[in-house]
Amino acid sequence: MALISLLLELFVLCLLASIVLSWFPPSRPGPLATIRNALFRITEPVLAPVRRVIPPLRLGGLALDLSPLIVLIAIQILQSFLVRI
Repeated sequence: MALISLLLELFVLCLLASIVLSWFPPSRPGPLATIRNALFRITEPVLAPVRRVIPPLRLGGLALDLSPLIVLIAIQILQSFLVRI
């Protein structure tokens, strides 16, 4: 159970880093772009199915993607369940 909890925590950190990097425009090829691409490959397999069920909300010219928030909540619920076991 400790290993699963650790992996979930690492995924949360990757997800949070991906969220923060999404606020900035993509950079030209370099270390930051490499990190962004690695985080995308880690998080997107989990976010994409959620995004298909709940597409981004359109707010005028903006689109608010709720999939990271939903995944974070789901991980919190899963971790609280794992603590009880």
